[in-house]
Amino acid sequence: MYIKYSLFFGGDIQGIIDKIEYLKDLGINAIYMTPIFLSPSTHKYNTSDYYKIDPHFGDTNKAKELIDKCHKNGIRVIFDAVFNHCGYDFFAFQDVIKNGRDSKYWDWFNVYEWPIKTTPVPTYEAFADHEWRMPKLMTKNPDVQEYLLNVAEYWIKEVDIDGWRLDVANEIDHHFWRRFREIVKKAKHDAIIVGEVMHDASPWLYGDQFDSVMNYPFKNALVDFFAKRNIDAKRFNTIMTEQLMRHMDGVNRAMLNLIGSHDTERFLTMCNGMVMRMKLALVFQFTYIGVPYIYYGDEVGMVGGYDPDCRRCMIWNEEKQNLKLFNFYKKLISLRKENEELRYGTYKTLYARDGIISFKREYKGKSIIVIINNSSKEHSILLNGVQGKIDILGMGKIKIKGKIISLEPNCAYILK
Repeated sequence: MYIKYSLFFGGDIQGIIDKIEYLKDLGINAIYMTPIFLSPSTHKYNTSDYYKIDPHFGDTNKAKELIDKCHKNGIRVIFDAVFNHCGYDFFAFQDVIKNGRDSKYWDWFNVYEWPIKTTPVPTYEAFADHEWRMPKLMTKNPDVQEYLLNVAEYWIKEVDIDGWRLDVANEIDHHFWRRFREIVKKAKHDAIIVGEVMHDASPWLYGDQFDSVMNYPFKNALVDFFAKRNIDAKRFNTIMTEQLMRHMDGVNRAMLNLIGSHDTERFLTMCNGMVMRMKLALVFQFTYIGVPYIYYGDEVGMVGGYDPDCRRCMIWNEEKQNLKLFNFYKKLISLRKENEELRYGTYKTLYARDGIISFKREYKGKSIIVIINNSSKEHSILLNGVQGKIDILGMGKIKIKGKIISLEPNCAYILK
C-alpha cells in the first residue's frame, strides 16, 4: 500500500483537546507528543524555531489550554526535544549560509566545505549523514548548550509541560545531558526526562542524566517472542533478565516499555494480523516492570509497515475500529491501576520453557502470578503458590488441580 507522506492531514492540538474524554476512557495518564515546534515538514523533526508552536497545530495559548485540561483530568504531557539537529531554516544555520565563516554561529555546526551546498551531498554534518534538511548541532559548543537549555526551561515555565522526550539522545554528549537534567529538575522537580536510545542505555541511566528511556530492547524481545515466535520462552526470559540486571531497580520501574512507535512497524503488522499474539504481548507489557507505552491507534488495531506507513491517520470511525481490542487494553490498564503489585512489585520468573512464560509480582505481602501460553498447543505445568488464586483476566479457561495448571493454547492468565 502506498502512503502519501508529504501531505498535511489537519491534526492539531485542538484535536487532542477534543479527545481528552477518549483518553480518559482508555485509562491513560500521560501523553508524549512528537515535535510540535515550527517546521516545514510533516514529521517536524527539522525544527525552524524552538520557541514557536507550528501553526499547523496551534499556538502557545492552545498548548497551554491542552496542558491545563490534561492536568485537570490527571494526564501529564511530555514534549519532544530535537536537540541533536535543527532544521535547514533554523535562524543560526541560515546566518551561516549567508555569512559563511563571518557568521557568529559558524561553529554551531560542522561545515566541511565552504560555501555550503546541499547537493549532491551536504557539505556539512547532518542527521543520518545525508539528510540535508537536518544540520547537526555542535552541542559541545557552550553557546549552543545555553540556547538549547533555555529552550528546555522555557517550555516548562511557559506552558507547564511535565517533561521531555529526547530525540537521538545517544548522539549528544553526556556533559550536555547532565546540565540538561539540572536545568529541567530545577524548573520542575518531578518533570520526567526520557531518552531515545535504541540500544543498551546504561551509560545514561546512572541518575545524573535521564530518568528513563524508550525501551527498544524490550520491544525487540516481544517482537521475537510474541509476534514472530522465532525464540522460545527460555531465550526470551534470558533477554528480559539481562535487561533487568543492567539497571537499578528504580530505573527499571521507570522504563518506557513500548511494542512499537512512529519509527517502527506496527506490532499487529509484525504479528501478520494475528490479534491473539498481540494480546499475549500486551498481557506481558502491562504486567511487567516498567511503564506501558501505547502508540496511538494500536488500541483499535491499526496496522502499518515501516515509516511512514506506521504513521497513518488515526482511525476514529468505530465501525473500522477493533473495539474488542480497545476493551482489552482498557481491562489491562484497569488491572494495573487496581493492583499495586503490577506497578511496584518485585519480579520473579517461575517458569520459562517452550512457549510458556510465568512470573510473580509481589508487593507488601500481596502477589500476582502471570502465566502466558504463547503457543498453539495445550500445556500442563507445575507451579507452586497457585492454590486458591483466581484468574482476574478472564481471557480463557484455566484448570488448577493442586500445583498442576492446565493451559489453553494462545492464552494468558493473571492469578490473584
